[in-house]
Amino acid sequence: MKKVFLTILLIGVLTSCKNDKEPTTVKETEVKKDTVDLSIKEPNIEHSPEKRSKSVAELKAELISKGYKVFDYVDEKTKDTTLMQQYFIAFLKNGPIRNQNEEEANQLQSEHLAHLGKMYELGYADISGPFGDDGEIRGITIYNVPTLKMADSLANADPMVKAGRLVIEMHPWWAAKGFPLR
Repeated sequence: MKKVFLTILLIGVLTSCKNDKEPTTVKETEVKKDTVDLSIKEPNIEHSPEKRSKSVAELKAELISKGYKVFDYVDEKTKDTTLMQQYFIAFLKNGPIRNQNEEEANQLQSEHLAHLGKMYELGYADISGPFGDDGEIRGITIYNVPTLKMADSLANADPMVKAGRLVIEMHPWWAAKGFPLR
């Protein structure tokens, strides 16, 4: 289900951020060593059945030990404890340099999608997608990382941002841990 959802989101990003034609090649995104290591490794928090069965207290302790900001509260109706975690939302906005020719724009789009896919695969981003209008804000990515500095570094490693076609506006955002979109 996640793969289908991610595919749909990536298609949406593709149609929102590109000029007119489908990208033809994908180039590996390079990231400076002094930012964040993007090599394939285990995600920040696994989504395996044994991780889902942890108590709220265990999950809270694990997240705190990894540097995440969290708090919990008890729902008055259900008496369930809800764990809130700080995430970071990157608003991808029109950048100052949008005059790339069609070939350059298509190449950047391919690299952009590869970057977003890698962020999801590595567990750094939980969801990305374009907005449905042609406004200044082109889309968002929600980063599941412990610090603003790390989220900003990952977002600014996007080839579209490096080329000036997009700029990032980053905000901390709180959401209930483990609650799905409906």
